[in-house]
Amino acid sequence: MASAISANKAELLAIANSVASEKMIDKSIVIEAMEEAIQKAARARYGAENDIRAKLDPNSGDLRLWRVVEVVEEVEDYFKEVDLKAAQKLQDDAKIGDFIVDPLPPVDLGRIDAQSAKQVIFQKVRDAERERQYEEFKDRAGEVITGVIKSVEFGHVIVNLGRAEGVIRRDQQIPREAARVGERVRALITKVERNNRGPQIFLSRAAPDFMRKLFAQEVPEIYDGIIEIKAAARDPGSRAKIGVISHDSSIDPVGACVGMKGSRVQAVVQELQGEKIDIIPWSEEQATFIVNALQPATVARVVLDEEEGRIEVVVPDDQLSLAIGRRGQNVRLASQLTGHQIDIMTEEEASEKRSKEFAERSKMFEEELDVDETLSQLLVAEGFAELDEVAYVELDELAAIEGFDEELAEELQSRALEAIERQEAAHRETRRELGVEDDLAELPHLTEQMLVVLGKAGIKTLDDLADLATDELIAKKREAPRRRQPAPGDMSGPPMRRPAQRPEDKGGVLGEFGLNEEQGNEIIMAARAHWFEDEEPAAAPAAETQEAAHADSEQ
Repeated sequence: MASAISANKAELLAIANSVASEKMIDKSIVIEAMEEAIQKAARARYGAENDIRAKLDPNSGDLRLWRVVEVVEEVEDYFKEVDLKAAQKLQDDAKIGDFIVDPLPPVDLGRIDAQSAKQVIFQKVRDAERERQYEEFKDRAGEVITGVIKSVEFGHVIVNLGRAEGVIRRDQQIPREAARVGERVRALITKVERNNRGPQIFLSRAAPDFMRKLFAQEVPEIYDGIIEIKAAARDPGSRAKIGVISHDSSIDPVGACVGMKGSRVQAVVQELQGEKIDIIPWSEEQATFIVNALQPATVARVVLDEEEGRIEVVVPDDQLSLAIGRRGQNVRLASQLTGHQIDIMTEEEASEKRSKEFAERSKMFEEELDVDETLSQLLVAEGFAELDEVAYVELDELAAIEGFDEELAEELQSRALEAIERQEAAHRETRRELGVEDDLAELPHLTEQMLVVLGKAGIKTLDDLADLATDELIAKKREAPRRRQPAPGDMSGPPMRRPAQRPEDKGGVLGEFGLNEEQGNEIIMAARAHWFEDEEPAAAPAAETQEAAHADSEQ
């Protein structure tokens, strides 16, 4: 490129065309880079203070060099100014205030000037090339691309994509897959970022979407939209699951994905280095889809807890290890596929758990409602688990239980309310012992039990509570599900009842009480209200003064 500056005009155009073609950028960008390089070299020769311009004709190769000067009455800067007399020698109609052109002879660049010009041109061309690469790839996220492995650096694979380079980071590679320089590799473009060193193109072979795209390439029905992959989960290099559905009742989605003698799925398996793929029929019925997702294990029954997003699956004893899978792989992939936390239990474990919960709840009702064992067990068998469920359920629903009448239902609700009041009184005493101020009890949505939890967390004043963010108060974190269990031996299960508010998640200080974001905001804002009370007295005298002035004017 150094020779480009001192070459004749034909050579200049030839070099510009060659560089533009090689780097796949516009020729005008190369011409502009050459002009900038010549300007820089000329300033070094004639003085950096000069405003020197260069123009290279892209058709003829003619090079013009000039400096721009201002016409003034009295010259102070000889590099950028010229008097009227000298200006009119250059341009007949020049007048004060004009900017005119002072032609300069071509520069004969030395070795240093040529090297500097070369760097300018290279930098311009490199910037243009990077911008072209970014524009080409910025909208291609989610596309599968083929490249050649260029190098492996610190475990990250650098891939030559032809017009750019991409990187497969270590955590996006298939484990134990050998990356050899010069080999062709397919990967999913996950993200394209603009960077000072050029566009950063991030690739992945471990993403579930990479498997989806491979199936779309191998299965025409997926490409055409007849079959849809509704969910996908992967343990890269080991095992994967996909949930598929057909929008054409005459086409079996699983069979279409498997292909004749497994040809279609085997093509994907080979690309994923032998990753075993379970193809599962997707169903809108969550329980059905979960049973399918846990294949090849056999499921006895499924208990859904939609409020907490958790699933309890009961399997025969001999199916437990198969359902869980090696190192929990099968249940983990099923959880990812369905989007729910799945707990696996055997029949024996489920029975023991139900019996334990049944006994605990029966004893609680027996003690709190002062009823006999038979009555308490009957309440639990009907799906009641907490006092507030008994206290606030519709009276007709309680009276409809076999063996109950309206009088008994009213008495049970009355006792449940008394028990709740006793618990509140006990919590109130505990709260005061913890030093939690009574002002907090006036805030909306807060119960005495909540105030006890706040006190144990060191939140005892309005200011303590007001300093919290809403998330710090109610942030959610999943915990083990709480279910309404049937009586022992009743496998059908009773209708599930839930209180208006119940422990759901543990995360923020009051996360276990199931407060929503709106309620959390109301509590925080009510706690902060006293911060603004001091401003009101200051406003009051002003208002009174205005009223007094108005009264005087009327008189």
